[in-house]
Amino acid sequence: MTPLPEVRGTLRRDVALAPLTWLRVGGPADWLFQPADTEDLASFMASVGPELPVLPIGVASNLLVRDGGIPGVVLRFGGAMARVVVEDDVIIAGAGALDQRVAQVARTAGLAGLEFMIGIPGTVGGAVRMNAGAFGGETAERLLWVELVDRSGALRRLAAAELGMRYRASSLPPDTVVVRAAFRGVPGDHDRIGQRMEAIREEREASQPLRVATGGSTFKNPPGQRAWQLIDRAGCRGLRLGAAMVSEKHCNFLVNLGGATAAEVEALGETVRKRVHETSGIWLEWEVVRVGRPAPAEALA
Repeated sequence: MTPLPEVRGTLRRDVALAPLTWLRVGGPADWLFQPADTEDLASFMASVGPELPVLPIGVASNLLVRDGGIPGVVLRFGGAMARVVVEDDVIIAGAGALDQRVAQVARTAGLAGLEFMIGIPGTVGGAVRMNAGAFGGETAERLLWVELVDRSGALRRLAAAELGMRYRASSLPPDTVVVRAAFRGVPGDHDRIGQRMEAIREEREASQPLRVATGGSTFKNPPGQRAWQLIDRAGCRGLRLGAAMVSEKHCNFLVNLGGATAAEVEALGETVRKRVHETSGIWLEWEVVRVGRPAPAEALA
């Protein structure tokens, strides 16, 4: 492989990813790059060939890294690339900023409309790419524009209307990396905004398995249906495969009871899909993003 360029950020080889993911499974990244800023990322992208895979992962709250790890370069953003600022009624956030941080900054600024983001445990980059949503709101409703770096190192700004955003998906240009996004808020009462955020926190605590290793909602809701209800009717609540289990608390969550492999989690998810199809005729679509290589065959023997 062509040597990687010098960077101002941190570039490390063979980095364990399982500790960085919410599911606590998966193999290592060939390389992990934490750019110092957008210019550092752009310079890196311009210096490496298009044949080198590059994957941003955020906090990996909705990601299943397979046991063979991720080829190429994994990107994680912090520092300058996680900054959140307010300009009038607009929140501008780096791709590495937590969605929950965006909601908190909006509340402090007295801007309503972004309260739902307190219920999304990911980062802005992922929220834009998958049009993340929760508790009656979704990213597309508040997104104004997004800035992207492409494989040539060019910085582009696209309006939200150009992104083809739809339920848990977008049409972001391939081989681009989200680096910044802007959201419009609505002037509102600070206390009422805070009360709505607290209600979302309480509802999430009551309904979701937050104190175990999980990857969030596993499957997308089919049109007019709830994935968890289909899974429950198929008799999958509490179903186990090795150390992976369908949550008893919310059966659209797969959890790692401790020591599960990514292969177990993924196979359990496929079992759930098959059983739901047998009972309802519906094939559930994965919402958790599965990436990387399977474990070598000898490791599974």
